[in-house]
Amino acid sequence: MASAVGRSPSPAGRGPIAFTAAATAALTVVLTVSACGAQADSTLPITGISEHNDDGMNGAVLADQYLMADVTLTATDGSPYSLTRDTTGPLTLVFFGYTHCPDICSAVMSDIASAMTRLNESDRERVAMLFVTTDPARDDPQVLREYLDRFDISFEGVTGDLAKIVEAGDALGVEIERGAKLPSGGYSVAHGTQIVAIDEDDRAPIVWTEGTSADDLAEDITELLNT
Repeated sequence: MASAVGRSPSPAGRGPIAFTAAATAALTVVLTVSACGAQADSTLPITGISEHNDDGMNGAVLADQYLMADVTLTATDGSPYSLTRDTTGPLTLVFFGYTHCPDICSAVMSDIASAMTRLNESDRERVAMLFVTTDPARDDPQVLREYLDRFDISFEGVTGDLAKIVEAGDALGVEIERGAKLPSGGYSVAHGTQIVAIDEDDRAPIVWTEGTSADDLAEDITELLNT
């Protein structure tokens, strides 16, 4: 995928992000905002990444942590779901995507599901996974439930007003926009493909780029839960 002119290319997302000792505390890493199945990209700057390359983490540690937006959407059982009050566990993995995505979303969700199987039973019980649709016009609660059950029946999903979903994405550094119309008659949805970890205080200490392996995800999750 091409990067925007004048920007640094996206990090590979398959290992620790390394920075020089001279880096400042407000470094910027550019992540790709992927239009699933489309040809064009835009880029999104992620600020506040830790300047240290010896933290032992595979994801990008945030020095200035994101704060989850106080937004209420709709869960897969049709009930209201608050992104702050209902994410009460020690750790919630949040991914923005959509069920009609032909490639990237399913790959990321598969990596998350596989990472969960690598956790011991105690740690697994303390981790939740929340899928936030970027395509609420097509992803109603039933569609989301059927999609998530393909990966893990414990995964939750939310849909609702697009403006609220965009607000939630903005708070976590995830850009969302409707993409181009496809020859099939549908349309692509451009969205950030990072996985964001939310702690019990509704703060995001770390993000992982698309392509981070299940082993690396599991390793970081274990470290977050036990430090």
